[in-house]
Amino acid sequence: MTFLKTFNVHFWLKKTVLKKDGTFPIYARITIDGKRADLSTQQTTLEHSWCTTARRIKPKFSGAKDINDVLENIHSRIVLCHKQLSDSGVVVSAQAVKLRYLGKDKPVATIDDLIYYHKENDLIYLSPGTAKNYPSTEKYLHRFILKEFKSSDYYLKNINYSFVARFESYLRNCTPLRKSQPLGNNGIMKHMERFQKLTTLALKHGWIKENPFSLYQLKFEEFDSAFLDQIEIDRVKLLNSSNSSLEDTKNIFIFSCYTGLCYIEVKNLNTKSIVTGIDGEKWIMVKRQKTKTPVKVPLLDEAKRILEIYRDHPCEQNAHQFLPVLSSQKVNKHLKKIAGLCGIDKKLSFHVARHTFATTITLLNNVPLVTVSNLLSHKKISTTQKYARVIETKISRDMLKLKKTLKVINLKSEKRKKSDSIGHLRIV
Repeated sequence: MTFLKTFNVHFWLKKTVLKKDGTFPIYARITIDGKRADLSTQQTTLEHSWCTTARRIKPKFSGAKDINDVLENIHSRIVLCHKQLSDSGVVVSAQAVKLRYLGKDKPVATIDDLIYYHKENDLIYLSPGTAKNYPSTEKYLHRFILKEFKSSDYYLKNINYSFVARFESYLRNCTPLRKSQPLGNNGIMKHMERFQKLTTLALKHGWIKENPFSLYQLKFEEFDSAFLDQIEIDRVKLLNSSNSSLEDTKNIFIFSCYTGLCYIEVKNLNTKSIVTGIDGEKWIMVKRQKTKTPVKVPLLDEAKRILEIYRDHPCEQNAHQFLPVLSSQKVNKHLKKIAGLCGIDKKLSFHVARHTFATTITLLNNVPLVTVSNLLSHKKISTTQKYARVIETKISRDMLKLKKTLKVINLKSEKRKKSDSIGHLRIV
């Protein structure tokens, strides 16, 4: 009975497509739980030959039997595909039945199937920095399944909130993949976030019926990322090294401190990226690698100084790139060395420059938070608040202004009291 309620196949004329001979193509429509998938039967007919009740060619027309036999065969094959999928234990969708009928489906029934599908079809569209983290999440998933279920794989249809909660608990208590990199709360949440994206992919394709994360909430802890204050920035700027790679790394880091661009944006910066802005000054105009949103940043003098150092660098061989940017690994390795040479007791990475731009260069110099958000090309101002913290120096500066203001108010108040007192004595 459930089979009849949820699954249906019928044929229809696609009247939006008129063939040269005046016929219309006949399509099969598969409907499961109200969701549809259409496929061509490769058959055509005239509109007046079609019976809308029987959804077949009217018997009185020539060739009706041959076409109707083809439609019956198609109907039987679709029903068989539905049964095959149902018997295999996967969540059956109209699209899945269609793909099985066309011979294009690779059943996605387990976590391993899902991981393979994601690698082959979705991972290629992610940035290298994002894609490189999925293998570790997959390893943790496999270890969890082996420990909890004594199996190497697990059916997607059995994943529910309990599975999700148990996976988080496992991550909080398991031995990390690398002893040097223990799993903290935010690291665990990133694994859960990646697993959630995998299950969302399965939900979209109809491989699971319900979202196992619907009642689950990611719990990231807020933390202050490192940034340099003005004294530390000046120390880096004054560093002179005979090592050209170290010197180049220093310069591109300072460039990022004064533009807010991330590593890949600085690396891809070329002669087309610098334009004349609305104010007649030079601006950087590029697109963010992650979100593809536009980045528009006026060039500050310090950034111009760095570009001037490398004015002869752009050429056809390096795709007219402005700056000689090394690989991310080498840059961060050099930055650790620079931190040591400059006496900076902070874990220096290239992303620290972006935080420095948001705090020391802009916020601390009274650039409004909304402007900083636009400069960083954030879609939400709440994202900027994590970068551009109200640091102690600014609090101290603002409170000093308040003290001076209150002092002036108190002095005026005291003068007013004295004046009132003298006036009272004269009247008496």
